[in-house]
Amino acid sequence: MRCVVGLDVSTTATKALLLGDDGGILATGAVEYAVASPRPLWSEQDPDLWWSGAVGAIRSALDSAGVDGSDVAAVGLSGQMHGLVALDAAGEVLRPAILWNDQRTARECDEIREVVGADRLIAITGNDALPGFTAPKLLWVRRHEPDVWSRIAHVLVPKDLVRHRLTGELAIDRADGAGTLLFDLAARTWSREVVEALGIDPGWLPRSYEGPEVTGSISSGAAAATGLTPGTPVVAGGGDQASAAVGVGVLDPGVLSVSLGTSGVVFAATERPLIEPAGRLHAFCHAVPDRWHLMGVMLSAAGSLRWYRDTLAPGVGFDELVEEAAAVAPGADGLLFLPYLTGERTPHPDPLARGAFVGLTVRHTRGHLTRAVLEGVALGLRDSLELMRTIDLPDPDEARLTGGGSVSPLWCRIVADVLNLPVVTMETAEGAAHGAALLAQPAAGHASSIHEAVAGSVRTGPTIAPGPDAVGYGAVHERYRELYPALAPTFHAVAPDGG
Repeated sequence: MRCVVGLDVSTTATKALLLGDDGGILATGAVEYAVASPRPLWSEQDPDLWWSGAVGAIRSALDSAGVDGSDVAAVGLSGQMHGLVALDAAGEVLRPAILWNDQRTARECDEIREVVGADRLIAITGNDALPGFTAPKLLWVRRHEPDVWSRIAHVLVPKDLVRHRLTGELAIDRADGAGTLLFDLAARTWSREVVEALGIDPGWLPRSYEGPEVTGSISSGAAAATGLTPGTPVVAGGGDQASAAVGVGVLDPGVLSVSLGTSGVVFAATERPLIEPAGRLHAFCHAVPDRWHLMGVMLSAAGSLRWYRDTLAPGVGFDELVEEAAAVAPGADGLLFLPYLTGERTPHPDPLARGAFVGLTVRHTRGHLTRAVLEGVALGLRDSLELMRTIDLPDPDEARLTGGGSVSPLWCRIVADVLNLPVVTMETAEGAAHGAALLAQPAAGHASSIHEAVAGSVRTGPTIAPGPDAVGYGAVHERYRELYPALAPTFHAVAPDGG
């Protein structure tokens, strides 16, 4: 049996997926870990967690499938985007990684806009300077941790630290490269203008590759740790959202990828770079050569539901909570939930935005609260879709849903009604790991192209068409959109000090 491994270094776990040469999923493995928040607005992680997670997840998947490492023909990588991993000249990690949802760098974002020029920055990179991106994190380290700054020799994003441990090579795919805010979007490479303007040493930046390109091979040390075979090729892969889009077959315009993971994402593939003039949508390179994508991101999607359960219903299963929510009518009897628990990116690029329940009365039950959380996340996704409709982009025919939240039939129904689009469920919720494996198939000789790999492997589940409640959600969305401008002055008045 010959197969490929797709490895996804996510925020909460590293996951490995084995894909057979016929495109069928053979097994998965996962190792979970925690995120640290040592100060308000901060989000950090120990990179050693990713490596130990990768080792455990790969071995678990191999054991579950009953295959040997010699059966693996190639490895593809995916992972959480935008994080900052700083290495010294010996390749040792200098400090905990600063993650995508960290919100400490508002001052550095202002500095980037001033130095590069706000309009020029968007024209080159496709994006405004937002706290989640890698570039402002680097400037924060320069300002606050000069000793670390003086020892930096290499800058990576999370999945590429795992690549370095697997192969010894320093590399990045072009989707993740575009997510650093240091990339020339149209040229699909590092922007000399932006890098020089920010005073970043270009020698710190790894070589960039298209998603299916081979970046190195499994070293003898990594083989001993993971059970893979030395010399197995490792391809560039993609940032998690680009990989997840590949995993659900969103390679070309006309179909959306919608993710209900820790964050929430609305993703549209494009055949050329498209930019939202104010930078409220992200414009990145796709993991597929000669493709780009637009992306709206909300920072707390399924993360909102997890926070809600852990804080207000500890010990209660998600299934029980969702069952209670299913008994509540759409609109949650006037109760609204604003899911800005860790700030927001689309359509409000505001690290100080905060979550809220609005409209509470004594008649609201736990079921109402749960339904309001599910609806609030879906309404946030609709914000991104409405913004995309202002760009020169074909109106989508359907949305393909992935991420942990997609296993909930009720949440799928709510998303279909709120977006007023058919929602296609997928055979596997592990879109990013699946996409990483598909990106490795050409290197394994299992497909001649990514399009062929997708055609042979991506399998859809039931489609949920919008129901009669879709019309009513239009009015709910209008009320939802009024919340941020009404509450923003309060958010900013009690802003914490992020350092």
